[in-house]
Amino acid sequence: MAGPRPVVLSGPSGAGKSTLLKRLLRDYEGVFGFSVSHTTRSPRPGEINGKDYHFVSREEMQRGIDKGDFIEHAVFSGNMYGTSKAAVQAVQAQNQICILDIDMQGVKNIKKTELNPIYLSIHPPSVQILEKRLRDRNTESEDSLQKRLQAAIDDIEISKEPGLFHKIIINDDLELAYSELKGALKEEIALVEASKDS
Repeated sequence: MAGPRPVVLSGPSGAGKSTLLKRLLRDYEGVFGFSVSHTTRSPRPGEINGKDYHFVSREEMQRGIDKGDFIEHAVFSGNMYGTSKAAVQAVQAQNQICILDIDMQGVKNIKKTELNPIYLSIHPPSVQILEKRLRDRNTESEDSLQKRLQAAIDDIEISKEPGLFHKIIINDDLELAYSELKGALKEEIALVEASKDS
């Protein structure tokens, strides 16, 4: 695939990925882009087809998977989700670094492709702090929170496999974590900015 090298960002809910990403997008306007994922679930109020997700039927999604159009795909709560090659290429065509926010299952699937992204994992400082962050959000039932915590613990263990990620960033101090994130992407950012100036 032509264009800047994509970035696979992984990490449990509550590790601070969204906060770090928002800042990166604000500080480097026009350098990064998101691939729009496909899903078979129905749009939630306010969601726009083609912007938030590509909302498709199960049959349509399965056809695409069978044809090899997807870099990765998974099933959550009975719905299919996936990242298509075309979605990543659309971002790269704009000379932007494509950010793929993907779970551990997706990371392992991408490892089997020719995508060659930069793999980064964001971790909370500890499970206790992660639990506090999730509780402070006040968005989940106790059962749902415990499931999320267990999934996070599993993901953190898997992410320590040698060679799975180029870098693991512990988000204990936001400034420090952000600085590490920028450092890991420094070369790609410089390439994009240089080509935009020329």
